Amino acid sequence: MSPRGELRGRAARLARLLPSGSAGAGQAARTPFVLLVVLLLGGGLITLLMLNSALNEGSFRLNDLKKQTTDLTEDEQALQRDVDAYAAPDALQRRARELGMVPGGDPAFLNPDGTVRGVPGAAAAPSTLWRPAPPPPAVAGTTPSPSPTPSATPKATPNPTSSQVKPAPSTSGR
Repeated sequence: MSPRGELRGRAARLARLLPSGSAGAGQAARTPFVLLVVLLLGGGLITLLMLNSALNEGSFRLNDLKKQTTDLTEDEQALQRDVDAYAAPDALQRRARELGMVPGGDPAFLNPDGTVRGVPGAAAAPSTLWRPAPPPPAVAGTTPSPSPTPSATPKATPNPTSSQVKPAPSTSGR
């Protein structure tokens, strides 16, 4: 009698599930290997999915940061244009006149040994300063004619020592 014939009940059902003989032993040893391979492939697939999701999230974040950088760069350039417009000589002169400032006279400089270089001059009084008349409103199709130069413009007298004076270096960083 075979060993299977003696088994009854639960043991018999388990014996039917397991193959018998030498061919069954090879089949039984192959099952854990196949299960291991399937688990490794499934784990690798899930890992690749998670890695791909993380990379996509990073690329979206990078895209948002690039857009933000572009916007901030445009804002910076607009602010720099505003600063340059306020620092232009004609804008500074206009603002100074609005504040009641007058151009200074001839400067004098002190040498390291304490001697005075140049002849200082007083600033001109605000009433003698020439102020250009505001331009008339432009009419379509006409070109504005240049305004005549007034004769009340103060004349600058040349300073004999001013040719020796070098202008101060610019601090604008350009």
